[in-house]
Amino acid sequence: MPFLDRFRRKKEDEASRFARLSKTGRITEGSVLDIKSDDQDRITHVFYTYNIAGVEYESSQKLNDEQTGRPASYAPGSSIVVRYDTRQPGNSIVV
Repeated sequence: MPFLDRFRRKKEDEASRFARLSKTGRITEGSVLDIKSDDQDRITHVFYTYNIAGVEYESSQKLNDEQTGRPASYAPGSSIVVRYDTRQPGNSIVV
């Protein structure tokens, strides 16, 4: 193992990232830009925007089973709750 590899951060998997941001992420309000649906018209992905300290961020997220059960919450233009990492504001999730 090279010496510098000891100091590199390990990549966080998606489930761990979601769990961490659900518990420790700062809350802000966002807005749904667009959605992606599957063949059965269930919303599977949401594209959203949010603003932190005057910087506008855009992101997307694959919705989990609980979230896909609330399609009205993700209509384009809807307000949503976003949790983000205070050290990396571009790292966010929709709750």
